[in-house]
Amino acid sequence: MAQTDRIVVDPKVLTGKPVVRGTRISVEFVVDLLAAGWSHAQILESYPHLSEDDIRACLAYAGELLREEKVYPLKTA
Repeated sequence: MAQTDRIVVDPKVLTGKPVVRGTRISVEFVVDLLAAGWSHAQILESYPHLSEDDIRACLAYAGELLREEKVYPLKTA
């Protein structure tokens, strides 16, 4: 299943934040858990309705957003 099949944006769910399809678990939440040091196994144990592919889709989605982000250097005096 492609990332676009796993991550959805619906204004009726979490005010339009990207979430794992069929859940109210946001991409942001999954990425935050990983940043806090949670392993994939810990996430899957705590949220058994998620799959390894869902976690990878969250990371891929976050990476895609960062690739598209425009960064402009600050002008220094």
